[in-house]
Amino acid sequence: MHTTVHLLAADPAQLLPARELMAFTLASHIILVPMGVALPLITLVMHYRGLRGNDATALLLARRWSAVMAVQFAIGVVTGTVLSFEFGLLWPGLMGRWGDVFGIGFGVEAWAFFLEAVLIAIYLYGWRRLKPRTHFLLGLPLPATALLGAFGILAANSWMNTPQGFSLDSQGNPVDVDVWKAVFTPMFGPQYWHFVVAMLVTAGYVVAGVYAVGWLRGRRDRYHRLGFAVPFTIAAIATPVQFMLGDSIARQVFHKQPVKFAAMEIVWDTDTHVPEYLYGRLHPDGTVSGGIKIPQLDSILAGFRPDTKVTGLTSVPASDRPNATQATIAHWAFDTMVGIGSVLVLLALWYGLVWLRHRRLPDSKWFYRGAACAGVGSVIAVECGWITTEVGRQPWIVYQNMRVAEAVTPTRSTSLWIMFGLVIVMYLCIFGAFLMVLLKMRDRWRLADEQTGGRPVEAPEAVTPYGPRPPVPAGDARTPGDGGSTPSGGDRP
Repeated sequence: MHTTVHLLAADPAQLLPARELMAFTLASHIILVPMGVALPLITLVMHYRGLRGNDATALLLARRWSAVMAVQFAIGVVTGTVLSFEFGLLWPGLMGRWGDVFGIGFGVEAWAFFLEAVLIAIYLYGWRRLKPRTHFLLGLPLPATALLGAFGILAANSWMNTPQGFSLDSQGNPVDVDVWKAVFTPMFGPQYWHFVVAMLVTAGYVVAGVYAVGWLRGRRDRYHRLGFAVPFTIAAIATPVQFMLGDSIARQVFHKQPVKFAAMEIVWDTDTHVPEYLYGRLHPDGTVSGGIKIPQLDSILAGFRPDTKVTGLTSVPASDRPNATQATIAHWAFDTMVGIGSVLVLLALWYGLVWLRHRRLPDSKWFYRGAACAGVGSVIAVECGWITTEVGRQPWIVYQNMRVAEAVTPTRSTSLWIMFGLVIVMYLCIFGAFLMVLLKMRDRWRLADEQTGGRPVEAPEAVTPYGPRPPVPAGDARTPGDGGSTPSGGDRP
């Protein structure tokens, strides 16, 4: 029998459903993460533009984006909480032995979640109740709290990739924990900045993509031009930076996690002049089928020289490395991420060249088609990045210290499969409700714009986006008994 079959047979039955459940919830949650991390910054940039130029359109966009930000944050809290519980329920071996070492990251993320919830509530409440400068200043900590949350979760994940900051006693349990070293591991810096810029790129393209679709459908007023230009410019500036950070983190993986790098590049034997495969499938005997083979390129990319030695998968025992299927998954995910990133760089360059030459937005339909697809593509790239990170680390849940099979719950596999099915149904309902709310908001805003003769001014902002709300005419007031609000009541939806 092949080594792969032997390893699968040796795994406990509950390992597969536990992995699938964790992968599904993580993949679902990460769809929301870019907006949670980067949308506050994009919204505040638009908010600042509106205040600086007394621009009602920019302020309207900022207010509408803040409403989307709040709804998205609420959904993100639900999916993030599920993930937190799953760490303890599915992987008690990990949390029981190593929680004291890397648990500080989850604590930081929890505090960041709490602070962000408070700040979002204040920011939403303040639109028509606070002075403009006060309101904007109260919103400024929002991006910092989002970055703090990313700091916490990336500290935990980077520790799992390059664990340090502890010693092991005679029973193999961690002692003498150094929290500082456990947080700031060798992979923390590269992972953190690569992740943060990826969130900025993704959120920028997702938001801009909405207005790119509007442009393609003939909505080319200033509202749509501004709604496209600000987030797309932010994403376009960040895209080449992200490309360089991606190259840097790949080089760090080459040095710090050579076996993971071998899986990402499907390198079987340690050698120099190693070719690069674009896609391709690794087989258990070390052969590669399909894909495009580029001679020596992998060694050149790893060390800038064709004689750079690249560590292969066979440098460690079969039980300590990803199997052929896992290596192929990591390789395909990595190539897809790099491919999408390369296309986004070209799109950003197109945008930048048109702006530098003509000081205007591009007018090509193909550009806006690309921009409309960029949001979806960037989300796929983020998903592929996490697949590369997690699958490439197999079979370790704590690199070279604990295997995934050692950490999994003893709960029966049947129970885990049932739980998996229930979670799928629950997430379909959650994301369905999320989509429904967003579509309702879009329809309401579009109707408000049409009712004002095409001017993008929603009724509550008709007078001013700040200060007290205008009084309701006496004929429109409702009495408390009819279920409505008094004339001094809340804003209409």
